Amino acid sequence: MSIHVALNHVTHYRYDRRVALGPQVVRLRPAPHCRTPILSYSLRVEPVDHFVNWQQDPFANYLARLVFPQKTTEFKITVDLVAEMSVYNPFDFFLEPSAENFPFSYEEGLKRELAPYLAAGELTPLFKAFVDSVPRKTQRTIDFLVGLNQRLQSDISYLIRMEPGVQTPEQTLENRSGSCRDTGWLMVQALRHMGLAARFVSGYLIQLKPDVKALDGPSGAEADFTDLHAWCEVYLPGAGWIGLDPTSGLMAGEGHIPVACTPEPSSAAPVEGGVDESEVVFTHSMSVTRIHESPRVTKPYTEAQWGEVLSLGEQVDQQLKAQDVRLTQGGEPTFVSVYDREGAEWNTAALGPTKRGFANELVQRLRARYGEGGFLHFGQGKWYPGEQLPRWALSIFWRADGEPCWIDPTLFADERQPTGYSEVESKAFIELLARKLGLATDYIQAGYEDTWYYLWRERRLPVNVDPFDARLDDELERARLRKVFDQGLTKVVGYMLPIKREPGAPGLAGPSWTTGPWFFRDERMYLMPGDSPMGYRLPLDSLPWVTKGDYPYLIDADPFAPAARLRSVAALRAQYGEHAFRGPDADASGSEGGGATGDGGASARSGTAMGDAGGLGGAPGAGQPAGAGAGLGAGASSSPRTAMARRGLTHAPARFESAAWITRTAMCVEVRGGILYVFMPPLELLDDYLDLLAAVEATAAALGIKLVLEGYPPPRDARLKMLQVTPDPGVIEVNIHPASSWEQLVDHTEFLYEAAHETRLSTEKFMLDGRHTGTGGGNHFVLGGATPGDSPFLRRPDLLASLLAYWHNHPSLSYLFSGMFIGPTSQAPRIDEARNDQVFELEIALKEIENQTSRFGQVPPWMVDRTLRNILIDVTGNTHRAEFCIDKMYSPDGPTGRLGLLELRAFEMPPHARMSLVQQLLLRAMIARFWHTPYTGGTTTRLTRWGTELHDRFLLPTFVQMDFADVLAELRQDGFAFDPAWFAPHFEFRFPIIGEVTVAGIELTVRTALEPWHVMGEEGAPGGTVRYVDSCWSAWRSRPPASTATDTSSLSTAGRCRCSPPDGSASSWPGCATRPGRRRPRCTPPFPAMRRSPSTSSTPG
Repeated sequence: MSIHVALNHVTHYRYDRRVALGPQVVRLRPAPHCRTPILSYSLRVEPVDHFVNWQQDPFANYLARLVFPQKTTEFKITVDLVAEMSVYNPFDFFLEPSAENFPFSYEEGLKRELAPYLAAGELTPLFKAFVDSVPRKTQRTIDFLVGLNQRLQSDISYLIRMEPGVQTPEQTLENRSGSCRDTGWLMVQALRHMGLAARFVSGYLIQLKPDVKALDGPSGAEADFTDLHAWCEVYLPGAGWIGLDPTSGLMAGEGHIPVACTPEPSSAAPVEGGVDESEVVFTHSMSVTRIHESPRVTKPYTEAQWGEVLSLGEQVDQQLKAQDVRLTQGGEPTFVSVYDREGAEWNTAALGPTKRGFANELVQRLRARYGEGGFLHFGQGKWYPGEQLPRWALSIFWRADGEPCWIDPTLFADERQPTGYSEVESKAFIELLARKLGLATDYIQAGYEDTWYYLWRERRLPVNVDPFDARLDDELERARLRKVFDQGLTKVVGYMLPIKREPGAPGLAGPSWTTGPWFFRDERMYLMPGDSPMGYRLPLDSLPWVTKGDYPYLIDADPFAPAARLRSVAALRAQYGEHAFRGPDADASGSEGGGATGDGGASARSGTAMGDAGGLGGAPGAGQPAGAGAGLGAGASSSPRTAMARRGLTHAPARFESAAWITRTAMCVEVRGGILYVFMPPLELLDDYLDLLAAVEATAAALGIKLVLEGYPPPRDARLKMLQVTPDPGVIEVNIHPASSWEQLVDHTEFLYEAAHETRLSTEKFMLDGRHTGTGGGNHFVLGGATPGDSPFLRRPDLLASLLAYWHNHPSLSYLFSGMFIGPTSQAPRIDEARNDQVFELEIALKEIENQTSRFGQVPPWMVDRTLRNILIDVTGNTHRAEFCIDKMYSPDGPTGRLGLLELRAFEMPPHARMSLVQQLLLRAMIARFWHTPYTGGTTTRLTRWGTELHDRFLLPTFVQMDFADVLAELRQDGFAFDPAWFAPHFEFRFPIIGEVTVAGIELTVRTALEPWHVMGEEGAPGGTVRYVDSCWSAWRSRPPASTATDTSSLSTAGRCRCSPPDGSASSWPGCATRPGRRRPRCTPPFPAMRRSPSTSSTPG
């Protein structure tokens, strides 16, 4: 992914008379040791009547010695060169052991050879003071050099000095300024006085405008730029000459092109020679032009190309609207930190010390853009086996109708900035909140840590450890004990208010709330041991017993049910405004009535009945219990047995009496780390949640308290949009809200990438061998409709069938955009990667969908799910780990799985937003195409039986490119003008070039190929059993031009792998897979390097 630039340098002398030119020495040719590849070079001299002799001076620099036999009125030198600006690592070198630490001494023989570069000048007063101030303590040599280089850049101001010659170190230090040659010579002399060989370098500096501006420090040139420059090189045993640029404080990189490297600046002048006495006009000009830019991930498209992409996106959008597809498109992009890339939290661990901080900053940026009028919620996310607790989830919610559901965003606290609150504020908050809801404050209870548990836990500690610093193996348990003993067992953790909605549908004034007492065997409410928020640790099991028939189960709302309009923000503000208190005893002025506790207005709302019965997440009637700490949600429920509760019973239940009237959900307010957290209870209806949220905001505004919302999120509802940031192994995952148009999709994707970049989150990683990869967490695309009923896959199941069949017949779609981990045990295996006979089963399923459509005109949603559920799975039967995941389309598990969504999982995180958008445009175009003309590849004809050819062919770049070219050609036939060049960045990213070589006139290009990573056998590990992935195989593909390959050509790697044309034809060059070493874990013992040829096909490639 290099850039080729053309540098033009013109030096022009005009004389006022004809003059004789003496021999001229020109030093403007890149030096032999230049690390930047120079593809072409030319030197043109005027007058043309001259003689030129190319030489090398004693220091191996190229010299052009010019002799002019005739007098002339001008002397003009034009240099043109083409350089390949391939980025290289300036620290890519090794040092001899004796030179790894400074100070060190050269060997005697080497010192004699370096004598001209060790000759130090006079130590004048300022220069001596500077040299003496440089620390001589033992340190890594590279650290010493970088430190000195940066110090000079900081101490010496850069200026353009047109006077000839070079300042002495004394002058530069006295002026504290100088040109590049002055600072470079100062560093040369300083290094020599410290015993290091150094030389002065004159050359070209090429600076290209960066594709992405730097977050820290200067971003570099605002436009492509070149000029003559000077810097320094130091000789390090084992590494050779290493470039240091004290003008910028950086190591010399690909933009530094040396032309003359000498012990003294005087012998590095670009042009040197005599001329008759005359008046001269001197001009010089330099320019740099990009002449070739291969696709790269930092700038994948030119502005012209991107304009074409946007235009096609609008065309596809118009067709989708004309066909009434109602497609929405979201996704799950992932990011990693730009710091500590080797840390466990950015490779394998789901949680880590810095991940939540990054996520918090990112969610704040996203809220400022998308969550205006919305609210932040910090709750719990996924919970996987083997993990002690569920992972956190940071969410932004806002209303789809544009109405705000939270007015003042300044009332949200930032977890990174503690506000210093205590239990005093938490108690005041929950009491005022209760009065605003018209509830009695009598039933507010303080929560305490379980004294008896921690006393028991302390007694079990070893006798020779401190409870404040228990040396336990479990790091989380150590932290919990330390926190509890630090804060004290008698300290109030927080306050709890039992709360539920009164039965019956909410009226025009919104829902009514009720409360009631909680009864425990202990006088205090002791929380369950742990460090989770208080609301998750409430002792619900200790509440009075209730029969299963009386338990307040709830059900989620049917996602297909019509929804009424939500209450306006004006109504909510009027209800919970500054002087609004609910309850029958509130006086006419709207002020509080019923005493300081406010229970006069709440006594009628304590101990009332539950609401409608139901269930959550199961078949009809299969409910789940409601409880603030149960993680299952709660709401209103009623039964004949609880009818007597309407009489306002608040007494303790008798022995074996079913306590159906007990309020079993609660709000909690606690202070942790100086921040006030409000724990939201589980609720059944979005209307109730927004009503309670308005009361919380009104309370915070009245008290001037900043808070963080946590606990249970709002019920899933199409009237409420959500954007969520969660942790995943090695990455941060963003569940982006769906876009209904191409314009929205572009906005969502580009801003997300930009916000992540500003948060110091990246979209890429680098493997140990330097290969460029994605984050490893994927970039799954989620397709559906604004509501489940609008889902194009439920309205037209043949659309899903078309996508399945087309993806199967074109494997390039499975592998071009995938990550490194592919194969039957990957996160997104193809249908035919583990079981070939599943292709036959898929054909039957697709035929059934076609039959249902032809007979009845439609396919019931449940039929779509049942037909494909047991086919779109991985080898373990997991419905989520599949290339096409339908577990949220119309799942039988419950309403949360009946959302009409299709998740495409075989997509790795692209490093650039526009690369991601081109992928999404491809999906949108295919949906528009198959909506108009269903694909019949799986019904009228047989699906392709790829067999072993699937991996033998389509893991190689040539076959992927050929197959994908067919895909784009078919799209163009249907009117979607996809340019294959748009996918060149994806191809380069997925199959990067290893190298190019020319041997005996034969040009050879070697690219990285793909290789499945298989899961190995089970092994014991701390806390359970693990199965490692064998990632040792590395595949590559060689491709010589057909005109240069011969029947005797062959390739070998490390002398072991010989890859040659199997039938002697020039069009038949196989790929080769090798085990490049003794890496572990791996499927086999650490045998020597081995190889296998995954392809012997004679197909061109």
